[in-house]
Amino acid sequence: MRAGKPAPYYGWYLAITLAVTETISWGIIYYSFSVFLAPMEQDLGWSRTTLTGGFSLMWLITGVMAFPVGTWIDKHGARALMTAGSVGASLLVILWSQVTTETAFYLIWAGLGVCAAAVLYEPAFAAIAQWFHRRRSTALAIVTFAAGLASTIFLPLSDALLRGFGWRTAVLLLGLFLASITIPLHALRLRRRPADLGLQPDGASHTVDALPSALRGVSLRAALHGRAFWLFTLAFGLISVSAAAIRVHFIPFLMGSGIDSSTAAFATGAIGIMQVVGRIIFAPLDQRFSTRSIVIGVFALHIVALSILLFGQSMILIGMFILIFGAVQGAATLSRPSLIAELYGVSHYGRISSIMALFLTLTSTAAPLIASLLYEEADSYTPVLWMVVIFAVIATGVVILAGRERGGTLRASTTATQPG
Repeated sequence: MRAGKPAPYYGWYLAITLAVTETISWGIIYYSFSVFLAPMEQDLGWSRTTLTGGFSLMWLITGVMAFPVGTWIDKHGARALMTAGSVGASLLVILWSQVTTETAFYLIWAGLGVCAAAVLYEPAFAAIAQWFHRRRSTALAIVTFAAGLASTIFLPLSDALLRGFGWRTAVLLLGLFLASITIPLHALRLRRRPADLGLQPDGASHTVDALPSALRGVSLRAALHGRAFWLFTLAFGLISVSAAAIRVHFIPFLMGSGIDSSTAAFATGAIGIMQVVGRIIFAPLDQRFSTRSIVIGVFALHIVALSILLFGQSMILIGMFILIFGAVQGAATLSRPSLIAELYGVSHYGRISSIMALFLTLTSTAAPLIASLLYEEADSYTPVLWMVVIFAVIATGVVILAGRERGGTLRASTTATQPG
C-alpha cells in the first residue's frame, strides 16, 4: 500500500466476512434439510411429519432466542457469540449425520435453533448496524447478496453429496465444511464495534463524546413504550404472513394450476434470484429516500405482486409475479434492519430488533398452517390469495400510520439519555 493512502474501512471486511458465513450457515442449517428429508424418511422409517416437526422446532426456538442474542450483541458484540454458535452448529450437524432415535433428532434440532439464533441474520444485521450509518444499506446488501444465493448453491451441492455418498456422509461432510469455514472467520475477522479501532460508523475518526446522538439511540424501554414500534411490528408481521404463505405453497399452487412440477420448482427458485436483484436495487435508494418511505413503496409493490395471481395463472402473469414479488422480498429483508437503526439508533439495536424478530418468527411459522386450513376448507387457493392481498393492504396502511405516530421519538429519547 502506498504511503498516504488510507486503509479501507474495516467494516467492509466485516461485511464480506459475514456474507461468506451467512451464505454457508443458511445453506447448511436451513436449506439442506429439504434435500435430506425423503432419504431420512426412507432410512429411518419415521413419518414426514415427525421429521419436519424437528425443523419447525428449530425455527421456533430461533425466534425465542432472539432477545437473549440481541441483548448479548448490544453488550458484547458479535464475535464471541457467532463463533460459539458456529462451533455448536457444526457439532450438531455432525451429530445429525449419526442420529438413530427420534429423541436425539429433536434434541439436535432444538440445539440447532439456539445456534441458528446466534449465527443467522439477526446477529449479523446487529453487527452491521453498529459498524455503518450512511452506508448501512450497502453493507446489508453485501451480506445478503451472497446469502440470497445460499439455496442456489447448497441445494444442488447437498443433492450431489447425497447421490455420491448417501445422506449420512453428505450431512457429515456439510458439518465439517461448516466448521472449517465459519468458525475461523467469526473468531478471527469479527470485531465488537468501530470504537475498538478508534473509528465511528462508516470509518471516520471520533472521540466517544463526539458520537451523534442518533447513533447512540434510544433505550429498549423507550422503544417499546412508543406506539410506532408496535405498529411497525404489526405491519412487518402481516407482510411476513403473506410472504411465508405464498413461498411455502407456491409449488402446489402452480401444480394445481396445471403447471408441471419441474417448471414449478424452477419458478420457485427464480424468486430467490430476484431477491438478490431487489437487494441490489434497494441499497442505493437510502441515499435519496428515508427508509420509511422505501418500506411503504416495498409494501405497496407487495400488494401489486400478490394481486397479479388473482387475475390468473398464465406464464406471463406468473413471470410478472416472480419478478416483482422476489424483488420486494429481497428489499424487505434489508428494509427492516435499516428502519430499526434509522428510528432507534444502534446502542440497543440488538434487543429492539429481537423483539420484532420474535413476532415475525411466530407469524412466518404459523402462516403455512393458516394457508393450509383455508385451502382445505375451500379446496382452492383463492381464499389464500385474498387473505395475503388483504394483509398486505393493511400492512401498508399501518406503516403509513406508524410514520405519523413516530413524531420525533428518537430525538426526544436520545436527548433524554445523553449524559450531563
